[in-house]
Amino acid sequence: MTTTATTAAAPAATTPGRRAGPVSDTLTSALRVLLAYRRSPGLVLASLAVPVAMVLVFGYVFGSAMTVPGSGNYREFLMPGLFVMVAVNGLMPTMVGAARDVGRGLTDRMRSMPVSRSALLLGQALADLLVGVVVLVPLTLVGLAVGWRIRDGLGPALGAYGLLVLFRSVMTWVGTYLGLAAGKEEMAAQLSVLTFPLAMVTNAFVPTGGMPGWLRTVAEWNPISAVVAACRRLFDNPGAVGEAWPVQHPVTATLLWSGLLLAVFVPLAVRKFASHGR
Repeated sequence: MTTTATTAAAPAATTPGRRAGPVSDTLTSALRVLLAYRRSPGLVLASLAVPVAMVLVFGYVFGSAMTVPGSGNYREFLMPGLFVMVAVNGLMPTMVGAARDVGRGLTDRMRSMPVSRSALLLGQALADLLVGVVVLVPLTLVGLAVGWRIRDGLGPALGAYGLLVLFRSVMTWVGTYLGLAAGKEEMAAQLSVLTFPLAMVTNAFVPTGGMPGWLRTVAEWNPISAVVAACRRLFDNPGAVGEAWPVQHPVTATLLWSGLLLAVFVPLAVRKFASHGR
């Protein structure tokens, strides 16, 4: 990844007085990340295989012991949660990648070039978003194969996919800031493990009704739960509605959570990138 970035950024370095423009900077930064995936096919295969494995493990192994209120089809309940997990998983590689760039000095090299700081980060976020969209395709096909269905028409379904793409973008910016703040790849990798309990204390895999009162409140106010509930509603899949406002109005809550997190973490990430090491 470091080699790719150096090659892509070389023209800007040889002409320090010229700025290519934010659009060009964004596209070059996105291309750097996409070339890294091209040169590491294992990353692509892992990105595609993990969601499929999750469907099989949760849908058939755990699903045999799960019951969903009002519906006997646990896999239809599960699939929206797995779609959201794919979006949440964008946080971990982004965090580790940002910390790796800091540790290898790539961040300092890019900051020394006459390029837009925000465009560089936007390009990385755009590339990760494209990867996330690609991963949703096989997951959707596997879901259809195991019995999941879109039951409320194309329009609401496209709305659900739009929310998934939006939340993936949110997780990318959160991961970018946390990776820059960590500064070391090893530390970022350890911090990324904390996303697992964050994702588990939600309504993604089990209804929140059986949780203790305090834990149910935490789960229903978790932003991930709002996205899951919104996808279930838009796909018209089964799911028990919780008591908290975010899961009773999930689409609105998802938009509000996403806007709030972007408003916080985009400026933080850009500022951290621009001032790192100073």
